[in-house]
Amino acid sequence: MEFGPYNMLIDFCIVALLLVVGQLLRAKIGFFQKFFIPASIIAGTLALIFGPQGLKMLPFSGQIGSYGYLLVCVLFATLFLGRTKFEPLKKIVSKTGDTFFASMIAEIGQFGVALLFGILVLWQLFPEINKAFAIMLPAGWAGGYGYATAIGGSLEKYGFTDATTVGLAMATFGMLVGNFIGIIMINIGTRIGATRFTKSVAELPESIKTGLIPENERKPLGIGTISPNSLDPLAWHLGLVLIATAIGYYANLYFKVLWPTIDVPMMCLTMLAGVVIQVLLNAFKLGDYVDKAVVDRIGSMSTDFLIVFGIASIKTAIVVQFAVPLFLLCLLGLAICSFYLWWVGPRIFHDNWFERGIFLWGWACGNVACGVTLLRIIDPHFKSNTLEDYGLAYIPIAFIEVALVSLTPVFLGLGYVIQTTAVLLGATLVLMILALLMGFIHKPLGKPVPENSTPQSV
Repeated sequence: MEFGPYNMLIDFCIVALLLVVGQLLRAKIGFFQKFFIPASIIAGTLALIFGPQGLKMLPFSGQIGSYGYLLVCVLFATLFLGRTKFEPLKKIVSKTGDTFFASMIAEIGQFGVALLFGILVLWQLFPEINKAFAIMLPAGWAGGYGYATAIGGSLEKYGFTDATTVGLAMATFGMLVGNFIGIIMINIGTRIGATRFTKSVAELPESIKTGLIPENERKPLGIGTISPNSLDPLAWHLGLVLIATAIGYYANLYFKVLWPTIDVPMMCLTMLAGVVIQVLLNAFKLGDYVDKAVVDRIGSMSTDFLIVFGIASIKTAIVVQFAVPLFLLCLLGLAICSFYLWWVGPRIFHDNWFERGIFLWGWACGNVACGVTLLRIIDPHFKSNTLEDYGLAYIPIAFIEVALVSLTPVFLGLGYVIQTTAVLLGATLVLMILALLMGFIHKPLGKPVPENSTPQSV
């Protein structure tokens, strides 16, 4: 059947319906509340069961697998739109150096260790699989659905068939591990006295469990910066995001002509386009008319749709085919993230190590939203400053991540697996040495002392 605009409209309408159903199920079913399963995961699971890969009851078009990367590009276009000022690197390092180094060691280290595991274990046990197969662990776990789609799409151009499906499956497994095992980690943390602001999961407000916010807890989504009698504020912000996305698209076409053998990811170009647009707006004194909160909601909304489309397009036969190597990679990911939480966390974070560590656990397993969900359980009012520090540290992190996600699949696709592994492990080692020399690695912090006091090392 020929694909047209109404097919695309119906695809998004179906996903919108599933998201609403997912939220209602989250609000009513205790199991989903207990493990804080996002509505998007519930909706994606329904799409997988009743969609083209399952019972074929939902009238999706044949293009649902192509939406994921486009939504990733929209998400990346929002990363720097709305930032009216960029903090100096020196200030970022001095204030959030521990967060920066912990995040980079966790992410780059996961890439390097996964590839090393692939060389030493997967190549020996499963010689028939693609040599870059192991990269799908960090693509799906540390990267999440966006990076899984991006890296998978790049590797498919170099002959790794169904890389996107493998990556999306890993992202789903990572999200589930992040939530299910994350709750177990939190229970352990509260029992040993590692949490500082919440001593029991039972203290959580009902809104966090159900996802439905009562009237007295509601907050505005953002601020209107454009008068509605001229242009709707949401149209203004969405317009800027889509302009950045379009620039990224056409820049990608240009680079394909300029360098036909190298794939410059469109998501990278849309992010850079967003930076350029914001810099220009700042230069013309218009930067304040872009509300970061509204832009972030557009990006977050794109992520919800991305997750559902991503899970719906997972080819279950491929997952079954690679079940054993996927399981081994999940065990490796669980070991790596547990090491970050229980060993790295107390030795690198300057305070509130468990709160900061559980956030790191969440995004290293699933995505930032998973980390925020877990953090809110033990720090409901965000007194640990974990998110504030991560937001500041993410400015340089974002550029490193884009380079990581853009270049790694290219070099792997060209066959430089061992060399890429060596570079990633070397970069992780350099980061650890720098963190040590700059004083960010210290003796492990002990149990937290009461609020407004300073934790001591043991």
